[in-house]
Amino acid sequence: MAGLLINVLILFPVFQTICLGFRSPLSIFKRYKDTARSLPSGCLASNRPVISPRLSDFALDIRMPGVTPKQSDTYLCMSVPLPVDDEAYVVDFKPYASMDTVHHMLLFGCSEPSSTENYWDCDEGTCKDKSNILYAWARNAASTRLPKDVGFRVGGETGAKFFVLQVHYGDIGAFRDKHKDCSGVTLHLTHQKQPLIAGMYLMMSVNTVIPPGEKVVNADIACRYKRFPMHLFAYRVHTHRLGKVVSGYRVRNGQWTLIGRQSPQLPQAFYPVGHPVDVSYDDILAARCVFSGEGRTTETHIGGTANDEMCNFYVMYYMEAKHAVSYMTCTQNANPEVFRTIPQEANIPVPVTSDMLKMAHGHHEETKDTGKSSLLQQAKNEGEEILDQDFHIEEAVEWPGLDLKLGQVSGLALDPENNLVVFHRGDHVWDENSFDSNFVYQQRGLGPIEQNTILVLNPSNAKLLRSLGKSLFYLPHGLSIDKNGNYWVTDVALHQVFKLGPDDKEPLLILGVALQPGSDKNHFCQPTDVAVDPITGSIYVSDGYCNSRILQFSSNGLYLMQWGEGTGTTSGRGRPGQFLIPHSLTLIPDFRQLCVADRENGRIQCFRLETGEFIKEIKHKSFGRELFAVSYVPGGFLFAVNGMPYPGEVEPVQGFVMNFSTGEIIDSFIPLRKNFQMPHDVVASEDKTVFIGDVHARAVWKFGSTEKSEPTVEARSQLESKPESTDPLKKQEKQHLVHQNSTGVSFLLVTALLIIPVIVLMAILMYIQWRKTTVSGADGEHKLDSSSRRILGRLRGKASSGLNLGNFFASHKGYSRKGFDRLSTEGSDQEKDEDDGSDSEEECSAPPLPPAPSSS
Repeated sequence: MAGLLINVLILFPVFQTICLGFRSPLSIFKRYKDTARSLPSGCLASNRPVISPRLSDFALDIRMPGVTPKQSDTYLCMSVPLPVDDEAYVVDFKPYASMDTVHHMLLFGCSEPSSTENYWDCDEGTCKDKSNILYAWARNAASTRLPKDVGFRVGGETGAKFFVLQVHYGDIGAFRDKHKDCSGVTLHLTHQKQPLIAGMYLMMSVNTVIPPGEKVVNADIACRYKRFPMHLFAYRVHTHRLGKVVSGYRVRNGQWTLIGRQSPQLPQAFYPVGHPVDVSYDDILAARCVFSGEGRTTETHIGGTANDEMCNFYVMYYMEAKHAVSYMTCTQNANPEVFRTIPQEANIPVPVTSDMLKMAHGHHEETKDTGKSSLLQQAKNEGEEILDQDFHIEEAVEWPGLDLKLGQVSGLALDPENNLVVFHRGDHVWDENSFDSNFVYQQRGLGPIEQNTILVLNPSNAKLLRSLGKSLFYLPHGLSIDKNGNYWVTDVALHQVFKLGPDDKEPLLILGVALQPGSDKNHFCQPTDVAVDPITGSIYVSDGYCNSRILQFSSNGLYLMQWGEGTGTTSGRGRPGQFLIPHSLTLIPDFRQLCVADRENGRIQCFRLETGEFIKEIKHKSFGRELFAVSYVPGGFLFAVNGMPYPGEVEPVQGFVMNFSTGEIIDSFIPLRKNFQMPHDVVASEDKTVFIGDVHARAVWKFGSTEKSEPTVEARSQLESKPESTDPLKKQEKQHLVHQNSTGVSFLLVTALLIIPVIVLMAILMYIQWRKTTVSGADGEHKLDSSSRRILGRLRGKASSGLNLGNFFASHKGYSRKGFDRLSTEGSDQEKDEDDGSDSEEECSAPPLPPAPSSS
């Protein structure tokens, strides 16, 4: 018995160690993921083109080859040849630089660079021939993506054969540690012929003088345009420290039309032109920079150092290919009189707060807590719930959703019993042959899908509970379920919305006309999703791939209103109320709002249910360019999934958890077993169980929440005192909590089992000793003492010296003594360091190793 007890005592911490060892691959994977995100990306790149799976597209990294400038205001250049001989088009620019290191960057296109060296001083020049500016960056500006069908033409017979990167290193204080800089830009290029050719129009003052102490100094540039029409889609401003505001205009028949206006002290990105501006023959292009010489003791001139000034207004435009000009400049004020009528806004500085300046400088960590605090305070002021955000979402690796025999999974929902409902396409697929140019379905000859397209699954084990939807649909898309358990679905081939009862084989309500796309109140064009107000019964439809609107119907299908308009081809730059594929809907009954996943604009837009009034936008860089789906959970959580990154981009495809009130990202998550391919829909329950349907993987992933810190004893007792719920997901949540505490319970159980026999044994020994003393006298006492030592010796290891487990484990390399120094048979088994077993909230199991990085 004693041998068994000592084995249990020794094996228990060993078993704990093994369990922690099994958990370590996942921990390493998490650390790797977090570390990878925080690594500086500059010197990790190469100048080799990265060809995408589509072959027509490729990415090209253009980076400084590890330079260390020796003095301030150094301009260094390097060149990269276009890796293809035929014509290509640049459609995207992604910068890699920090304003703490780099003052600004310019990217030129030319036929031959000024030098063949690895890098050179730009005083030697940039290009031997004419150089065209393709891109400019300063002050931590974000990426620049061109509109659809627009690209900078390079290569071929007339395009640039080389890219030359010019980097201006201002104050070299950042190089005190002698590190090497690899700042630069990644280009996304395509061989697909672009019908519209992009170009750069630079308006630049060359002779402005700013007197010392002068409060307001204007620098004006104006030129009359004498070429074929061009369409302006983005602008960028640039000055140095003294600039207050830069504004650009088109002047036509005395009327001033704003192109863009911005503070040059904010990130100097290419901002979208608010309203499309076209420039025709004989229009005037005008710009004004407003400076202040306060604080200076000498005149400030236009020049190339950080203490000089510049006044630049860049405009990106596109023209028809046959008339395209890639680069134009305006460096004079050809019409000073015109500025007498310049709008007053051009003279009013754009206010810049200290927080905005910190963010511009990249000091995100300094403002993170403050920003969070202010956002939370704002939520408190609005009476909104402040969430407990101390959890993390991880894949439920035991969930068999990857093994289900499904078609393309397009929609997910939870019914009133919290069963998972899956909407899939059976043996039908949506590909390039499905629709013609007028969005008419071309595969009607296949007939409707013969499999049941709506599957109801047990959320715990994916067991099929019931199914329906056979021979009703051609190309399923969106799914939602109302409070009465009715299924609301959309079919992009039929251009219709259906209402189905849980047990009905025929629709209860149909909106739209079968196989007829349209944009009036009776027709849809590839509708994507539907949502039903649990209070009023109103029906909301997102419409869709070829329309850009939200429609509202009464509970019986009567048209009420609609809102929204198209963004056009400018992905990612829509104004409030504009859509580029409104792809997914979620209702927020708590706040009477409807939120839309505006897919190609990479954002969430929220509107007032009753009026369609825009309320707010939620957009994060980590979303990337596409956001596919969004789901709301009562209590204030939003869940979302994004799309695969474009070539040259780094934002991974993943799931997000957000605070609805503040828009803050609380957590992000990815699968552990396989990679997402195209996550298409997401749904979550109140216990933060998340399901994601993947249209390309034809699978359903399940994720669950894990607490970041161990619950208190009081919290555990409260959880344990709650009555058993009949709700399947809540049962699952309780089981999860039991599993979380299983290690701690196991320890207490083992401790109790150890203490009771020891107490009984000691009582027996004391009783025997007493009996021997009274019966045999001194000789019996001696024998009993010897016997006792033999028994206790087995427990202690050697005679009366104790077996200290702390010393035992400390003798093994790499093992910490913490939590074991006091654990011996000479002390109480209940005596335990507070930190011992800090991971005991998780079930002790051996999850699989993380997957190898995917080549896609």
